[in-house]
Amino acid sequence: MNRSVVPAHDEVTSQSAIGRNANHSPAAFTTTHWSVVLEAQSESTAAHEALEKLCRIYWRPIYSFVRRQGAGPEEAQDLTQGFFALLLERRDLRSVRQEKGRLRSYLLTALKHFLADEHRRAVAIKRGKGQQLIPLEELCTEERSGMEPADPLTAERIYERRWASTLLDRVLSRLEETYRERGNAALFDSFNQLLADEPGAPSHVDIATQLGMTENAVSQAYHRFRQSYQSLLREEIANTVATPGDIENELRYLIAVIRA
Repeated sequence: MNRSVVPAHDEVTSQSAIGRNANHSPAAFTTTHWSVVLEAQSESTAAHEALEKLCRIYWRPIYSFVRRQGAGPEEAQDLTQGFFALLLERRDLRSVRQEKGRLRSYLLTALKHFLADEHRRAVAIKRGKGQQLIPLEELCTEERSGMEPADPLTAERIYERRWASTLLDRVLSRLEETYRERGNAALFDSFNQLLADEPGAPSHVDIATQLGMTENAVSQAYHRFRQSYQSLLREEIANTVATPGDIENELRYLIAVIRA
């Protein structure tokens, strides 16, 4: 599975482990991207770099929302680039706390204001051409042609689902990288099927036979896999909310989005 491409459709595979508890250190939270943005001054280099990194991660929900508004693929790419260019140029974060400190809500509100302003729309198109702030070349063919106005889902629902799929995709990418660096790529591929509850997923016995392990060893390894997944999931969510107390609420919300 190519983790660099989010599926063109807006269904997100249900992750059976997504709702389990995992420890999350408050000390670690203080270094998350969104908390840096919130706590720093608007002209802070650290805040600007943190916001730019978040924009590079979460551009797909923005693009999907713009497409659902009726923009064609090229126009949507220009508008997406223009939106982030203006966002990063202004560094105006005074309205963040009005959205309860959540990056997800802040970006959606800012995008709606951006698209509602015809002058800014024109500026966005001009700025977007030739200024590649966000890696839109990662869009696959299906994404470029998808999200047509005829899609029955609302723009907000598409945005939320794309947000959830992007977050989960990043979690799995980080987990896959760790396993491959340790020479456990085959184990990751097998456990990923179990985590996603995919049809035809191998049993612990099947994995044990295939990899030359005991069934008990596979069970213990899968338990560690799930723990790592849960921990990384909360780390990624922490990067998009203002306080440690927001993590569980955001997690519950994203679970609801995925299961809807």
